Amino acid sequence: MSSEGNAKVIDGKTPESAAMLANVRRAMAITAALNRLTFTDAEQIRALFSQLIGKTVDESFLLIPPFYTAGGDEIRVGKNVFINQNCTFYDLGGLDIADDVMIGPNVSIITAGHPLAASRRRTVTIGKPIAIKRSVWIAAGATIIGGVTVGENSVVAAGSVVTRDVPPNTLVGGNPARVIRAIGDE
Repeated sequence: MSSEGNAKVIDGKTPESAAMLANVRRAMAITAALNRLTFTDAEQIRALFSQLIGKTVDESFLLIPPFYTAGGDEIRVGKNVFINQNCTFYDLGGLDIADDVMIGPNVSIITAGHPLAASRRRTVTIGKPIAIKRSVWIAAGATIIGGVTVGENSVVAAGSVVTRDVPPNTLVGGNPARVIRAIGDE
């Protein structure tokens, strides 16, 4: 594994790529068990999610299955985090979710990607970190791409594709997401 800036670069057919594949298998087994649970199984969901990420989540953590990930061990979540159903988190580059974050249904948070060059696309995986700061709301169907920080108290509108940093206290929307307006305690 090498790094380019704050990105992880994993070349195919290396010990690092074999470890990444083993971690994907581990995550698939855990999420399969998690996805058999229902909203009323909150304690079991927290236990399995804690196993997935390798750290105990706070009792205030709430997730509604199904949930999908291709790793899980690079996810960090704060207190009072809510993740609605059918979300996908690819966390190879690292995914930090701060306290009081709300994530709507069908949200994709994707830290992993591939080079643009066709000759390298199938042989290299690149992970860039994502940080979701305190009190953020990511609305239904939004996608957040690797290398992005979503600033404190911000809102990502439904269906948006976030490809660059979101300033604190702003509403962003669209594809690619753009600042719509500042928000405060209206």
